[in-house]
Amino acid sequence: MTETALPGIYLPTLDHPVHTFGDRKIDFNSQVALMAIINRTPDSFYDGGRTFALEAAVDACLQAVNDGADWVDIGGVPFAPGPALSAAEEAERIVPVIEAVRARSNVIISADTFLPEVAEASIKAGANVINDTTGLQNKDLAAAVADGGAHLVITHSLAAPRTVYPRPHYNDVVDEIADFLRRKVDLAVELGIAPEKIVIDPGHDLNKNTLHSLEITRRFQEIAALGFPALAAVSNKDFIGETLDQPKKDRLSGSLAAAVMCIMNGARIVRMHNVAEANSAVRFTEAAFGWRQPAYLKHNMGEFNEPAQP
Repeated sequence: MTETALPGIYLPTLDHPVHTFGDRKIDFNSQVALMAIINRTPDSFYDGGRTFALEAAVDACLQAVNDGADWVDIGGVPFAPGPALSAAEEAERIVPVIEAVRARSNVIISADTFLPEVAEASIKAGANVINDTTGLQNKDLAAAVADGGAHLVITHSLAAPRTVYPRPHYNDVVDEIADFLRRKVDLAVELGIAPEKIVIDPGHDLNKNTLHSLEITRRFQEIAALGFPALAAVSNKDFIGETLDQPKKDRLSGSLAAAVMCIMNGARIVRMHNVAEANSAVRFTEAAFGWRQPAYLKHNMGEFNEPAQP
């Protein structure tokens, strides 16, 4: 783990800080990417299917871009246990959204899928990234990503896709996640994915309880220290609701606090539902780090300063 250059802030040493996504570049040494969550599912844990219709999903993606998202993550199957969806059905949900958004924007697009066939179709439709919440349980997914020249998000989780997992037990949750991610990164590289196209995610709440997810947030720098851009997917999750005794509709403030804490501990991508509010939090954090200038300077900048307005 490297020494931080700013008090109270962990700045990880990244093996490949600059990542190219289509015609966009992100320098993770001086930028935080804001990823918007777009679920084209009838049973999304957060919105209950509000963006299930094709037009609604496309509009939500474009609105997220207008609200400041650098990246949209489009999914057709929830992580939660439930009936399996065929590759054809999943592709039918997300590929038209990817095609429509790509035709109108150069935003970074990820497909949230663990199926190789869906990954291949998504990349052909214009996706830059495959977001695999199963941690490469299916090795064929790596071949689809490598062949398409896309990025891969490798996420820590334990359960087989869409299955119930018993109460999780860890001796040291962060150490075990870090070891898992190291092994999966090595596997991805062995299977043909370039290191400069890998992102890691410790998987808040995925086969973890609230105490586990709080510890991941507190010790996020140990994940960021692995040398790859680290993603924090904390938005409106149960660990926030249980910590604050809040239903999903009231978890915005806790989500923003968790995201900023992860950024201060080295996260370089945050996955969020409430994009406009998250954009303000992320851009302010970048400015406080010295990575961007304020939008304007007026307060106490003149020879004579007028009293503050009520």
